[in-house]
Amino acid sequence: MTTPRADVGKPARRWSYLTTPAGPSTLPRTIGRVALGAFLLTAGTGHLTTLRAEFQAQVPPWIPLDPDLVVVASGVVEVALGIALIALHRYRVPVGWIAAAFFVAIFPGNISQYVNGVDAFGLNTDQARLIRLFFQPVLVAWALWSTGAWQAWRGSRRGR
Repeated sequence: MTTPRADVGKPARRWSYLTTPAGPSTLPRTIGRVALGAFLLTAGTGHLTTLRAEFQAQVPPWIPLDPDLVVVASGVVEVALGIALIALHRYRVPVGWIAAAFFVAIFPGNISQYVNGVDAFGLNTDQARLIRLFFQPVLVAWALWSTGAWQAWRGSRRGR
């Protein structure tokens, strides 16, 4: 007969920083998180309304889905992430990781815009499109910093 494990039904320790509600945040991080949430709400609303055609131009041609479906789906995700960043402060760490993963997932669209020379959002030169590529890592870092996700992960690594 075996004895039951004490950790059955509990999240793995190495992932606990994702499942434990976040503690207090600093004012700069809170401002950054809310600003990122507002940015995503604005961008997501644009995906769903007036900027739909501009965003469709960024969908890589190798994506096997209708560009309008991709734009609408990413717009819905952006609106949801924006709301979550602003309203779900208690769960900001997992929301931060999800936002960072989203920014990584949409990066191929920015690369495609550069490689294919697609004009959209005033990015009408190769130089402007190239410079835009360097802002995606900034968005990833912003999501991880403002939510405390990177700090929580580092803290969990120190506890090992």
